[in-house]
Amino acid sequence: MEPKRELSSIDLRALVTELGRYTGAKVDKAYLYPESLLRLKLRDFDRGRVELLIEADECKRAHVADPENVPDAPGRPPNFAKMLRNRLSGADFVGVEQYEFDRILTFEFERGDEDTRIVAELFGQGNIAVLDETGEVVQALSTVRLKSRTVAPGAQYEYPASRLNPLEVSFDAFTRHMNESDTDVVRTLATQLNLGGLYAEEVCSRAGVEKTMPIEEAGEDEYRDLHDAIARIDERLRSGRVDPRVYEEDGHVVDVTPFPLTEHEDLSSEGFDSFNAALDEYFRRFERGDEEGAGESGSGTGAVEPSKPDFGTEIAKQERIIEQQENAIEEFEEQAEATRERAELLYANYDLVDEVLSTVQSARENGLGWEAIAETLAEGAERGISAAEAVEDLDGSEGTVTIRIDDTPIELDATTSIEVNADQLYQEAKRIEGKKEGAKKAIESTREELEAVRERKADWEAADGAPETGGTEEGGEEGADEERAIDWLSRTSIPLRTTDEWYERFRWFRTSNDYLVIGGRNADQNEEIVKKYMDRHDRFFHTQAHGGPVTLLKASGPSEPSEAIEFPDSSLEEAAQFAVSYSSTWKEGRGAGDAYMVDPDQVSKTPESGEYIEKGGFVIRGDRTYFEDVPCQVAVGVQCEPVTRVIGGPPSAIRDRVATSIKLEPGMYAQNDAAMMVYRELKERFTDQSFVRKVASADLIQEFLPPGGSDIIE
Repeated sequence: MEPKRELSSIDLRALVTELGRYTGAKVDKAYLYPESLLRLKLRDFDRGRVELLIEADECKRAHVADPENVPDAPGRPPNFAKMLRNRLSGADFVGVEQYEFDRILTFEFERGDEDTRIVAELFGQGNIAVLDETGEVVQALSTVRLKSRTVAPGAQYEYPASRLNPLEVSFDAFTRHMNESDTDVVRTLATQLNLGGLYAEEVCSRAGVEKTMPIEEAGEDEYRDLHDAIARIDERLRSGRVDPRVYEEDGHVVDVTPFPLTEHEDLSSEGFDSFNAALDEYFRRFERGDEEGAGESGSGTGAVEPSKPDFGTEIAKQERIIEQQENAIEEFEEQAEATRERAELLYANYDLVDEVLSTVQSARENGLGWEAIAETLAEGAERGISAAEAVEDLDGSEGTVTIRIDDTPIELDATTSIEVNADQLYQEAKRIEGKKEGAKKAIESTREELEAVRERKADWEAADGAPETGGTEEGGEEGADEERAIDWLSRTSIPLRTTDEWYERFRWFRTSNDYLVIGGRNADQNEEIVKKYMDRHDRFFHTQAHGGPVTLLKASGPSEPSEAIEFPDSSLEEAAQFAVSYSSTWKEGRGAGDAYMVDPDQVSKTPESGEYIEKGGFVIRGDRTYFEDVPCQVAVGVQCEPVTRVIGGPPSAIRDRVATSIKLEPGMYAQNDAAMMVYRELKERFTDQSFVRKVASADLIQEFLPPGGSDIIE
C-alpha cells in the first residue's frame, strides 16, 4: 500500500474541530523551511508552547506538532518568513475554517493594527497565500495566474470553484447525483459525490452495499443506507468524537485517519488521543522512514549499504517545474495575443474610440469633473449614442476610461490619442513576449537538470544491477540483461510514479518512434488543438468518414523550437490508425476505414463563399495523402516505467511501452462494460492488484476506449 502524502477533505474536517481549541494563542515567530514547510510558533495560556506546521509541497498537511518533533530553526529567514513575522508577531489566533469541502484551510489572526489570513491550499501543486483584512494577497509561495482564478500579490484572493459536499447533501440531491452516473456505486461515490476512493469504499462497507454494484441495479434502499452511512460520519466529525489511528504495513506507516476504518481492518494500527497527535506521529515517521530503514539489512559484516537516492521524487519535482514553466509560457502567449487584439480593436473601431476620447478630453478642458462626465455619458447611453454605450467605467484618480468592444474591455489613457493608446498596448505585448522568451530559457535549463537526474538514475541502476566479479555465466552480457529485466506482473509491490502532462486532457499516445500524437475528444477540443497546438511542421490527420477527432502528429511541444521533421512511415501509419479508430467508423462497427494527411497550412476555418463550417470543422485545401483500409484496433495497457499509468492507442505503439496490454476491435460491449472487462483482466495479470486499482481503474481505462461498442480480441 502506498503511504499517504496528502490529507483528504474528511481529514481536514476532523482537523478543523481540533485546531479550534487553540483559539486565543499568540504568535511568537514564523519560520519557512525548504519544501514549502511553514512553522508558526505560538503561546497558549493553558497549553504553553504550540507548534503549528503547514506543508504544501510533496506532502500536504497541517497540524500541531510536539515541540520535540519540530525541525531546528533554519538560518537566515527568507522574505516570506520576514513578512509573516512583521504581520503576525503578537497577533491572536482567532480560528480556522475549511473552504467548502475542498482541501483548503484558512487560518485567521487578529492584531490591533492589522488582521491577517493564511490560506493553505493542500491540493494540486500546493500553495500558501497570506492575505490582508480586505482579502488582498500580500504574498504567496507560488503565483497563480489562470483563466479561472488568480493568486498574486496585489490581487484579491480567489478560491477555486467549490465542489459538492457529500457530508451536507440532501437525500434527494444524493439520489439525483447517483442516478446521473453510468458506472458502479463505489466509483460514483468517489467521483460524483467527491468522497475519494478510500472513503467511498468505507461508506459502502459501513452501509453494507456491494461496491461494484452497477448504478442501474441500486435502488432507494441502497441509497438510504449509503446516505445514512455518510450522515453518521458527518455527525462524528462535527461532534469531535474521533478515535484517530496510524496504520502500518510491513513495519512502515501507510495511513492516518480520524477514526478507525473497516477498509483497514487487515492492517496493524495505533490509537491516539487526538488527530493532531496522530498526524504528528505519522508524518514524523513517514519523513524519517528512509533514515530508520537504512542499514537494517546486510551480510553480517557490519558494512552499511548506501541507501538508493530518491530519484523518483527528484524527477517528479523537475517534471513539475517544467509543467509550471510550460503553463507560464502558454499564459504569456495568451496574454500577449489578447493585448495585441485589444490594440487592433482600437483601430478597427477608430471613429467610435476617437469620439469617446474626444468627448472626455473636451469635457475636462471645459472644467467638467469626472462624476459629471460619467453622468453625461450615462445619459448619452440611454439615448442610444453608440460611443456613450461603449463606455464601461471612468477612473478619475487614474485618468482612464474603460470601453467595451465586442465583449472585450479595453482601458485607455483618457488624456491622449488612439495611436498612443494602441502603441502602449503593442509595447505591453512585446514586454510579455520578452517574459515568454525568459521562460523558454528557464525551461531548457530545467530540462538539462532533469536529464542529468535521469542519467544519474541510470548509472545507479546499472551499477546496482551489475553482476558480481569473480565468475562468468553462460550467455555473458545477454544473460545479465535478462536478470536485470523487471517482471512487473509478478512483483508484489509496484511503486507509483506519476506526472501530469499538458496533453493528457486530450486523446493521446506516443508512436513507436516516440512522437506525440494528440486528438480532440469533442468539437471544442478540435478547435483548440488547431488554434493553439498545431505547428507548421506537424502533420494533420482526419478520417474520410464524418465525425472523428482532429489528429496531430506533433513535431515539437508547445514551448519547444519548431523544426522540420521527416516522420517515419510507422509513425504516420499509427497516427492514421488512431484517427480512424477513434472516429465514427468504430461506432458504426466497421473493421476498417480511410484517413488522409495534410500539412497544417492546408487547414483553414474560412469556408468557400456561401458555405458554412460547423464548430470543430475545417476546410482542407490542396492535395491529400491517403491511408486506405486502416484497421480499427486499439490496445490498452499498464505502463510501469518511467511513470505508472494506463495508456492506449494503436497496438504497435502501445505493446512495447507497457508491462501487459489488451487489444480491442469494434464489437458488442458498451464502452463502460468493455472498460470493466479490461480492468478485470488486467487486475488478474498483476500480482499487485491494488496497483492496478490505483493506476488503471475502469474509469481511467474508459478514457482510452473509442466511442461505441468493443470486443476484446487478445
